[in-house]
Amino acid sequence: MPISTALVPTDRPERYIKQLVSHLGHKATTALSADGRATITLSDGECVLAPSGDALEMIATAADAEALAVVQDVVTRHLLRFAAQEELRTEWTEPVAGDELEVLSPVASDYLLTHCTPPDELLTELVARTREATGGAAGMQISHDEGALLSLLVRMTGARRAIEVGVFTGYSSLCIARALPADGHLLACDVSDEWTSIAREYWERAGVADRVELRIGPALDTLRALPAEQVYDFAFIDADKVSYPDYYEEIVSRLRPGGLVVLDNVFQAGRVFDPAFQGENQVAIRRVNEMVARDERVESVMLPVRDGVTLARRK
Repeated sequence: MPISTALVPTDRPERYIKQLVSHLGHKATTALSADGRATITLSDGECVLAPSGDALEMIATAADAEALAVVQDVVTRHLLRFAAQEELRTEWTEPVAGDELEVLSPVASDYLLTHCTPPDELLTELVARTREATGGAAGMQISHDEGALLSLLVRMTGARRAIEVGVFTGYSSLCIARALPADGHLLACDVSDEWTSIAREYWERAGVADRVELRIGPALDTLRALPAEQVYDFAFIDADKVSYPDYYEEIVSRLRPGGLVVLDNVFQAGRVFDPAFQGENQVAIRRVNEMVARDERVESVMLPVRDGVTLARRK
């Protein structure tokens, strides 16, 4: 359970952050940004500090509970040492694992679903059909508020040529294809004939089948076989997580200036926040998250939409 937070009431949060960074700099790796946020990386773990109104916000992470306790102790002891003019109360929350974090509360989730453009009858029917046909795998289908976001983004970018990596039963591709102009084109990549057969049916019923080109096979092979020209306007990545870094690199190089790539599941149900999770999916998603954040070819933002959505716009 290697994540814990503390909110320390004080009217001097910036001062304490600077003191901690300065004092711990000889025994840890420290970084202080212009907005006052700091990161202290110790051998046992990491602590992020940020001013939050009249308080100092701290987030400690480590690979296990024992290492977390060390991080908490080091930061707390040094913080209290600097508090000569006031009595600070430092109370850390009980440690939790990343997959126990409530990234989106049920109350907020329900409110979001009921306060966006509602799905029409065809999309609603596709949700039911997917649940019927795929059982527990139905969780791979995006929610209708995320589908509405995709449609909105496609229209806002004026996209004509789009790529989707990961079709499943076609909900997201239907949202994208409908938002394209009549002569638009969506290259849809997947490995399953079974699930995409449902998608084909609904593309036909929606009248957008002529806009969708389905390629069955490893998506990376499909992407690498595309011309290198920057001709795509929009892309959505929602497939096997291990290949996200490769999918991103192949796609972003083919986006026109102003083109947009959207990556789903960048939180991994909170597991990316927790260094204890070192599965291949979490490692790959952390890698692509860092790639996007440091990619000078794009401007990006990560949104707390469902399981985390990143938007990256090609400059």
